[in-house]
Amino acid sequence: MPAKNVYHDAVIEALKADGWTITHDPLSLRVGDRDLHVDLGAERLPLGAEKGEEKIAVEIQSFRSPSGIADLQQALGQFLMYRLILADQQPERVLFLAVPGIVYDGILSEPIGDRVLSGLGVRVIVFDPVQREVIRWIS
Repeated sequence: MPAKNVYHDAVIEALKADGWTITHDPLSLRVGDRDLHVDLGAERLPLGAEKGEEKIAVEIQSFRSPSGIADLQQALGQFLMYRLILADQQPERVLFLAVPGIVYDGILSEPIGDRVLSGLGVRVIVFDPVQREVIRWIS
């Protein structure tokens, strides 16, 4: 089992405060002989219950290395691999990349971050790690 991200508990609390139920911690996937672990799986009933339940998977990234580009490359590699596997195994579940506000306001708002997020269709949850709340959902 991989080590939990430094923001793991903050994201769980932020999602719960936003109406989500954590269903998997982690969300485990198997491909051949390999095990993969997305940080979280969550579900909630939307306001119009006739729509059915929403299901998400959340990969939490902290971007704490000295190189924002290296962090971005690693985060995108994980995200894209998980999204591909989820599409095969749990197509009803939408994958999000969870990052603290300072990361979103930093490299992810720069031209390089904006280009790769929009170009690759990366959905993002921006959270406040101190207040433990979701600041913004970006689809």
